[in-house]
Amino acid sequence: MIAIIEDDKIIREELSILLKNNNYETIIITDFENIEKKLNNYSIDLILLDINLPYENGFEICKKIKKEYNIPVIFVTSKNTDEDELLSIRVGGIDFITKPYNKNILLEKIKRALNYNNPIKYKEITKEGYTLDLHLSLLKKDNKSVELTRNEFLILYYFFTNENRIITKEELLEYLWNDKYYLDENILTVNINRLRKKASELSVNSLIKTIRGKGYKL
Repeated sequence: MIAIIEDDKIIREELSILLKNNNYETIIITDFENIEKKLNNYSIDLILLDINLPYENGFEICKKIKKEYNIPVIFVTSKNTDEDELLSIRVGGIDFITKPYNKNILLEKIKRALNYNNPIKYKEITKEGYTLDLHLSLLKKDNKSVELTRNEFLILYYFFTNENRIITKEELLEYLWNDKYYLDENILTVNINRLRKKASELSVNSLIKTIRGKGYKL
């Protein structure tokens, strides 16, 4: 099910019709207070989120959602500056599309986001005594665990499934955002450092190694 969080009635109804015509089930959220709590009532696979909303903006809502759920968020908004797009990534959005949107591009982004949300059928991958839980987005070791954001999970999943080889920054950027020229690589570095910090809480001190001038390796 795809949740549509949009305060413009015409746009949200257009989105709902578009999705239903492409065999997606939708729920339209029209009460914008404590949205993250209302999502408990539904089995949500993806959220389409506007930025300009009553009570709180979409960035704040996205941060709250990502604290409670591992649900991909695509921002669909009239905001079109680089700063808005960068902030959408920093708060946990998986993608960003501006209004008026191209229907085919939006549908492709939705398909891609849903594919990311269920990367493989297995429940866990274990390497070197630590485990990546693919359903709960947790890194676990010795009965302790830390929760991963969506991008942290995707990065670590990519490393787990590409063990024993060096992965370049460009390759990771293209895998995460489908465009190696799309983002400042500092965003990737921030995610890598956060992963290392979380791993250190489990006494895993060499989770992702930097290979100078080449990239990274698990």
